[in-house]
Amino acid sequence: MSAAVVVGYTATDAGADALALGIRLARAIDAPLEIALVLPGDARSVITPPDASYTRHIRDQAERWLEDAARAVRDAVPHRTRVRHADSFAEGLVAFADEIGAGYIVVGAANGGLRGRHRLGTVASELLHSSDVPVVLAPEGSRRIDPALGISRITAAIGSRPGADVLREESVQLAAAASVPLRLLSLVTVDLPTGLETGAIRIAGAAHSEEVLAQARAELPTDIAAEVTVADGDSIEEAVRELAWDPAELAIVGSSRLAQPRRLFLGSTAAKMLHELPVPLVVVPRSRADAPVQEGPRP
Repeated sequence: MSAAVVVGYTATDAGADALALGIRLARAIDAPLEIALVLPGDARSVITPPDASYTRHIRDQAERWLEDAARAVRDAVPHRTRVRHADSFAEGLVAFADEIGAGYIVVGAANGGLRGRHRLGTVASELLHSSDVPVVLAPEGSRRIDPALGISRITAAIGSRPGADVLREESVQLAAAASVPLRLLSLVTVDLPTGLETGAIRIAGAAHSEEVLAQARAELPTDIAAEVTVADGDSIEEAVRELAWDPAELAIVGSSRLAQPRRLFLGSTAAKMLHELPVPLVVVPRSRADAPVQEGPRP
């Protein structure tokens, strides 16, 4: 069994999106599901004394919300519900994920996003600056996808900068755990001022990408089906729009080279991808001590 999938749950559409995607991912990689709802920390201002009845009310409400979440999961995957306390939702999720050795943290999009698209909220933004565990971003509307579809394919945006090997290994392990094909993707884009000669740059960039992807493909296990795709466009956004995406697949990118080791930071390319990406996005720390498919605690 793979390491646990942690869902950052709230009783909102975003929480339902995260839960639905968490079920699909956990089923695909044979992992237990941990549904966590984070409440404000116990520490309070000395100016405002703690109100025991109010605290109890909030805790009871959280437990009811988690009971509703558990009913939505039913017997789809082994699962547990947890109430955690922390100064911030993101801090609580990271601490919990580290405590149980989780493989992934799944969160939903911010309110107001377009259906099928991503919109980073406060929690997701905090996670992308602090988590040492891969973060899975569920686009708005993920709750409407049939959980039985599972995960159909992993698309990994592979480059040549430091950290590419970590992303490749993570992608291979995820595809193997889910028993799905792996698509190695290079985004060959030219985003330069109008009037500059870009033809030669595109050709050279495409050739280099093919070489990088060929090397990555050569390192894949023989039992993993893989294809190599080079996407082209005048911008990252256009390149992503031109690609064919299966509703049940996952895209995976590495965090920026500017990120601290074992931490996440969404680089400019990934951020631009996010604007047009119609599928969930997995963001992997620049370096990882543990693989997400390692043996984890069972519920």
